[in-house]
Amino acid sequence: MNNPTILVAGATGKTGGAVVDLLLARGYPVRAAVRGEDARSAALRARGAETSIVDVFDADQWFDAMKGAQRVYHVGFFDPFMVQSAAAFAVAARQARLESVVQLSQWLAGPHHPALATRQSWLIDQMFAAIPGIAHTIVNPGYFADNYLRLMDFAAVLGVLPVLTGDSKNAPPANEDIARVAVAALADPDRHGGKRYRPTGLTLMSAYDMVPVIGSVLGRRVRAFDMPWWMFNRAARLQGVAPADLVALRHYIVDHEQGAFAYGAPNDVVAEVTGTPAEPFEVTVTRYAGMPFARRTGVNRRRVIRDFLRTPLRRGFDLERYEMGEPPAPNPRYAMQDEQWKARVGGQ
Repeated sequence: MNNPTILVAGATGKTGGAVVDLLLARGYPVRAAVRGEDARSAALRARGAETSIVDVFDADQWFDAMKGAQRVYHVGFFDPFMVQSAAAFAVAARQARLESVVQLSQWLAGPHHPALATRQSWLIDQMFAAIPGIAHTIVNPGYFADNYLRLMDFAAVLGVLPVLTGDSKNAPPANEDIARVAVAALADPDRHGGKRYRPTGLTLMSAYDMVPVIGSVLGRRVRAFDMPWWMFNRAARLQGVAPADLVALRHYIVDHEQGAFAYGAPNDVVAEVTGTPAEPFEVTVTRYAGMPFARRTGVNRRRVIRDFLRTPLRRGFDLERYEMGEPPAPNPRYAMQDEQWKARVGGQ
């Protein structure tokens, strides 16, 4: 029997790209939904995927991308109108009579969270679950290991790791483990349809606990630097991070400090779903240490020092003003003050 064609939305992202690679390695025909032709879409074709250009707010273009596909991996994106995109997807999914949808959602997803993106993630969960005749699986990872390790270049070059979350703990999942859970669900909709999975890493640790692991992998002394939010805001804007992402992240830092990402973590979801345990944190660190941006080269050294010196001189986003333009949360409360959210996590 031939493997079904799988459409991957978000194929140029961290988990989407890993899902594409895993599916191709298993012999699945993969179609990648992309927003346009660029080097990333060309790289997907070079790896063996078909590509389909999709305006994510256009139900007709979603339907065209779904033609001939039976299953979809769906990754949303932080945008004030992300629900509208999901609605267009849901309309097309019903029309295309998909067999299954595996959806990347959020650990914190709930209707009362202060972050608009998290409330919308919860709404999208409900919307996709209501599509008739489709096996729907939700993957709710927590605060990704990538969130800590995307600053590995500072650790490699300067010997410091900027830290936003203090001594609060998390069991950070690797992008690759999240992708393995998603691929397992895509491969067996009968087993995984109607399920919700919360993959974590193996070890509960703070960013301070991560620093010696990072130093050991890099072969140099690394120390934590408690980065104030105002400086991170400026650094993120300098690196092209969108204000919608920062508005949500600011809330997630509060959740992190209150213990939301340690609640129900670590768990054995990765092992139970895929048959193989989640990778140790040092394995994830080793992969990042080998990436071009984190190598101790002259070019990287000049770039990191330049960015470090420029950051305090740049302006950050006015996030309060930006957030005022978003619909307010009804009865807002963070995850650890939300008993319904705690019950969902406890019930897995």
